[in-house]
Amino acid sequence: MAKAQITLPLEIPDVRVLKTEINPAGEVIITVESTKKETRCRKCGRTMHKFHGYDDWVQIRYLPVFGRSSYLRYQPRRYQCLDCADHATTTQRLEWHAPGSPFTLEYEDHVLVQLIHTTIEDVHIKEGLSYDQVLGVLERGIDPSVDWSTFSQLGTLGLDEIASKKGQGHYLVIVTSRQAEGRLRILGVLPDRQKDTVLDFLRSIPERLKGTIHTVCSDMYEGYTEAVREVLPDARLVIDRFHVAEAYRAGVDTLRKTELRRLKQELPKEDYAALKGALWALRKSPVDLSPQDRQVLKRLFGYSSDLKRAYDFQQQLTAIFDRPLTQTSAKASLRAWIKRVRKSGLVCFDAFLGTLETWWEDITAFFVTRANSGFVEGLNNKLKVLKRRCYGLFNRQHWFQRIFLDLEGYRWFALA
Repeated sequence: MAKAQITLPLEIPDVRVLKTEINPAGEVIITVESTKKETRCRKCGRTMHKFHGYDDWVQIRYLPVFGRSSYLRYQPRRYQCLDCADHATTTQRLEWHAPGSPFTLEYEDHVLVQLIHTTIEDVHIKEGLSYDQVLGVLERGIDPSVDWSTFSQLGTLGLDEIASKKGQGHYLVIVTSRQAEGRLRILGVLPDRQKDTVLDFLRSIPERLKGTIHTVCSDMYEGYTEAVREVLPDARLVIDRFHVAEAYRAGVDTLRKTELRRLKQELPKEDYAALKGALWALRKSPVDLSPQDRQVLKRLFGYSSDLKRAYDFQQQLTAIFDRPLTQTSAKASLRAWIKRVRKSGLVCFDAFLGTLETWWEDITAFFVTRANSGFVEGLNNKLKVLKRRCYGLFNRQHWFQRIFLDLEGYRWFALA
């Protein structure tokens, strides 16, 4: 019985289909020929029309057809240049096939879409390609550095680092832009967080775009802040609220460790065991506490009034940052908070109080526009997942390409 058939258009310009067949492996083989009767000379660049024969047959991977792998098979035409003294010959280049690639450009785009939010290892298995073939598609298809011509403004810049591998000192700096409409875009992946490295990158931003940067969010690292002040003096520098919170919560956490060590020595084992979960209960927002969390905190604070006071101070400071205060009002509230902490006699916040004094203007600048690099922190979390999925990424250009693909991929391929 004859099988039903359908005809679909081949979405490739300037070709004629000669034959379609299915090989023993179940793959679709489509034999085509170019309908273009010219090409450009590789030497002089002029258009050639004199046909000079064919190269060997080429077979390249094309888009899947109803779940089957498919391939295009063709013989590249050669043309002879009558303008060159040696009458050089040139193989015709087709716009749908990059020279040397085993794939059509349409298939390479298909592979890039498959790579969004996943790994090279996954795609190489699903598509039946080698790992190096998938990596080659990534390297050919995504530029390894920012294309400034695609930007009309930069808005808010974020500077943050991620560890490229385990151990201290192996940091890459992720530079991002949050656009006016909230869109997050990758600008750069820097090899280290030295001031000179950050300076070189900021200086590389075109002058027409530097003036569109109104805010820069970073952590309390002088390599960042000094570079920003030097290159972008008109931008408002804001010490990121998340790093500020990390600093004052560290004081409470230090006190927690001290008090739990003391209680472990003083309390019966069963009483100390009832404090299990105190770490996470202390770190949660009060609105997120479960009944069990509240019970653990009640027991803990019954044994440690100092920890109770420190916890209350922590919540008060968080509330100040949550309120829609002006910078002037925020400074007054923070000074009152500092006064209460010093009067309490607690020393767990001493390091943070020094930090607050050092970075006073930059920390309180948050209250001017309430800008923060939460968008950077959110991306940072995604990058940690990407690093775990990919068993580590050690090539800085690959970092940029993968981040670009995850952030821009669906929009780039008009899938969103």
